[in-house]
Amino acid sequence: MRPRVELIARTAVSIIAQRGLRGLTHRAVDEAAGLPPGSTSYHARTRVRLIETALTWLAEEDEQDLGEGESLDPGSAGGAAALIAEFTHSAVARDPDRTRARLELALEAGRNPDLRAVYDRIGARFRGLAERLMRELGSPEPARHARTVIAWMEGMAFDSLAGSGAAAPPSRSELHEGAAELLRALLPASRPRES
Repeated sequence: MRPRVELIARTAVSIIAQRGLRGLTHRAVDEAAGLPPGSTSYHARTRVRLIETALTWLAEEDEQDLGEGESLDPGSAGGAAALIAEFTHSAVARDPDRTRARLELALEAGRNPDLRAVYDRIGARFRGLAERLMRELGSPEPARHARTVIAWMEGMAFDSLAGSGAAAPPSRSELHEGAAELLRALLPASRPRES
C-alpha cells in the first residue's frame, strides 16, 4: 500500500473505531489525517471504496501480526493455545481500535454485497491458516474445528470490547487457559501430531 493510501486507511480505521461507520466521511478522513481537502476522494472515490481500503489495511496489519503463516509451527496443542491466546489478547489489549473497526466492518459487510465479497476474500486467508493449524494438530475435522477456533477468538474479542465482558476483559493467562480448554475439547484424546 502506498504511504498516502496507508495514511488514509489507518485514519479511516481510527474514525470507524471512534465514531462508527456513520462518522466515516471523506472530509473527516482528510481533516483527521491532516490532508488537503479532496485527498481522500482522490484515492477512494466512493464510500464503499474507502471502506474497502480500510478493511484491506486491517487485513494487511493482521497478516503482519501473524507473520506470513508459513512459519506457524506451534509444535503442540499447548503451543497452539499460546498462539491463539496471544493473537486474541493483542486484538483486545494492544490495539482495540483495530478490533472495534473490524467489528463495525463485519456488520456492514452483512448489509453490503460488495463489501461482503472483500470481507470474505480476506477472511478466507485466516480460515485457511486456522484450518492448517488444526490439521497439523491432528484434528479429524480441521475445517470445522478451525471455524470453531475462529468463532471463539472473535467472540472473546467482541465480549471484551463491546459485550458484557468489557468491564473486565480476560487476561492473557485466562485467554490461554480458555484456548487450551477449547483445543482439548476439539482434538482427539490421543496426543496431537507434532508438526
